[in-house]
Amino acid sequence: MDRTRRTICATGPLAAALALVGCATSGSSGTVGSREAAIAELGGTGKLRAAINLGNPILASRAANGDLQGVSVDLAREAARRLALTPELVPFTSAGSVVEAVKGRQVDLAFVAIDPVRAADMEYTAPYVIIEGAYLVRHDSALQRNEEVDRTGTRVVVGRGSAYDLFLTRELRAATLVRAPTSPAVTDMFLAERLDVAAGVRQQLEADARRVGGVRLLPGRFMVIEQAMGVPKGRGAARTWLSGFIEEMKASGFVADALRRHGIEGAGVAPPMRT
Repeated sequence: MDRTRRTICATGPLAAALALVGCATSGSSGTVGSREAAIAELGGTGKLRAAINLGNPILASRAANGDLQGVSVDLAREAARRLALTPELVPFTSAGSVVEAVKGRQVDLAFVAIDPVRAADMEYTAPYVIIEGAYLVRHDSALQRNEEVDRTGTRVVVGRGSAYDLFLTRELRAATLVRAPTSPAVTDMFLAERLDVAAGVRQQLEADARRVGGVRLLPGRFMVIEQAMGVPKGRGAARTWLSGFIEEMKASGFVADALRRHGIEGAGVAPPMRT
């Protein structure tokens, strides 16, 4: 919705959602007015359509019964509860497809890594989780340090459209980027095509190393990834309300509890937003 159109005449499911705002239970983020404006921008369908990226195992995965689970799932459901909207979890297999869904306004919010390229089509909250990007090589690789990767002739495979893809596209000067369809497909493509380096989220690469054997992670990290909530460009009221919501979820321990509950290691709760 256009920023200037903050006063609306709502009907149907949106009107019902707005009427329920006053009945929302404990833990309301922001003022009633800001919440109403957020509902107007996020709840046009009567639902909160949240993009869930299954390509990043720190954020989300499928349980044994097929249900979606993870810190992003928990945050989406809690935000929907506070906005008196029905949560609709929309799964995707890659960050790139999530970003396209936000640009196409097929979803109302997403959980994505902050990146200046994406900011052209998306408004971010402050980050709620910080994770690390790492490199994977074969045991017999001559590469020993992250700084050695950016050399002529080195081929680095990365998930298309991921935060790592966007970052390395800007940062690598000599190495060649090769793009896999999704982040979970990176290691298999790295092995199948005899590439030199696989790049991605540390936890995914660690799991892949245990699965395939004969590989190792380079020490340290090549980037820090800030994961935030994002909404389509122009939905300033939604971003403002979600920003307050995220800060409350960090301060209350909700994010830390979700990471522990889902067995996520190596990811940390982002620090409070600087004011």
